[in-house]
Amino acid sequence: MTSVPGTRPARGTLVLIPFVLAMLSMIGPFSIDTPFPAFARMGEALEVSSAELQLVVTAYMLAFAAMSVLHGPLSDSIGRKPVIVWSLAAYAVASVACAFAPTLEWLLAGRVVQGLAAGGSTVVSRTIIRDLFDGAEAQRMMSQVAVLFGLAPAIAPVVGGLLVQVGPWETVFWFMAALAVVLLVGSLVLLPESHPPERRVPLRVGEVVVGLAAVVRVPAFHRMAWAGTLVFGAQFLYIGGAAVFVVDLLGEGELDFWKLFAPMIGSMVVGSVLSGRLGGFVSSTRLVSAGYAISAAGAMLGVVVALTPAGDVLPWAAAGVALVAFGNGLAFPNIQLLMLDLVPTRRGAVMSAGSFVTLVFNAVSAAVLVPYAGRSVLGFAIAAAVCVLLGWACWRWHQHASRVPVTAAAARA
Repeated sequence: MTSVPGTRPARGTLVLIPFVLAMLSMIGPFSIDTPFPAFARMGEALEVSSAELQLVVTAYMLAFAAMSVLHGPLSDSIGRKPVIVWSLAAYAVASVACAFAPTLEWLLAGRVVQGLAAGGSTVVSRTIIRDLFDGAEAQRMMSQVAVLFGLAPAIAPVVGGLLVQVGPWETVFWFMAALAVVLLVGSLVLLPESHPPERRVPLRVGEVVVGLAAVVRVPAFHRMAWAGTLVFGAQFLYIGGAAVFVVDLLGEGELDFWKLFAPMIGSMVVGSVLSGRLGGFVSSTRLVSAGYAISAAGAMLGVVVALTPAGDVLPWAAAGVALVAFGNGLAFPNIQLLMLDLVPTRRGAVMSAGSFVTLVFNAVSAAVLVPYAGRSVLGFAIAAAVCVLLGWACWRWHQHASRVPVTAAAARA
């Protein structure tokens, strides 16, 4: 499906569009990690344990997942830009509420609203790329966005650590509110409306359900959604469990999260850049296959390193997940483009449904897998390896299933 004439941004602002979209897409993962360095101070101020503070992550992610189902279909009905603008406004207000939180319950309520709002920018921003661009150009744009999107988990704990050095733990949430306001202004000024009225669907509950049903009825969606979710889930295991992995297991401090995130996210950025450079020369399908093979090798490396004394020391403890992240950088932008083309008239619903699967899995991972895997470095490595191998298997299944109709048609001919 080609882009709609007249919806492409002016050439003068074209170079800024990837940056704005990337910043919008990164606010979701950025909001997960930024409070980590403030956990100790938050625990003291609110008189809660580190285990209870893990709910600050889980509450946010479950709310993010729940609302992500609606953001895409809403953008299919009322346009992409209104959903982004109103979501950023709600996110800013929720961040201010978190900054004023006198109890854990108040803080969790603010985090829930943050999560409900964050998907508006994270989910819809990637849909805009496919609205505006086709083919190799879309592949390059998605990869450019993935570069900054991938930086979010690495930047977030570093920013959070610096903020708690210059102010109380509430400073973290004041910064989030300010970031949302800046992005809101940038979206109003720079982003075009990429989904014109003639392509919109009626704004009715039944229509939203129909759109999501059209997506979940496509078997290829489930295979690709789980492939992307599981392989990225191996990387997220370290992101969601960073406080446990870096501080509790490796004995590092609140300013040392970069020792994990720099190699991991740096590798993902390199993979994303390479994916963009290869756009037009290598198909998205081949890049996904290559990326997941590399991620599988990285997962095995992580297990091997964890069995040696080097597994208890950074950066060696992050070597395996860094290679997993490089593979994700190659594959993630491309598998999302492939998914968006499964139901071209319901791209918002496709991205919402895919994000829902990923976010629910990651939230469950943070609440269930991290406490068990977090007992040792080897536990993290084994859990990550299982996720990668299952995701790679889903992708191989998808490739096989996609070839079967072609083979059958050739036989009939």
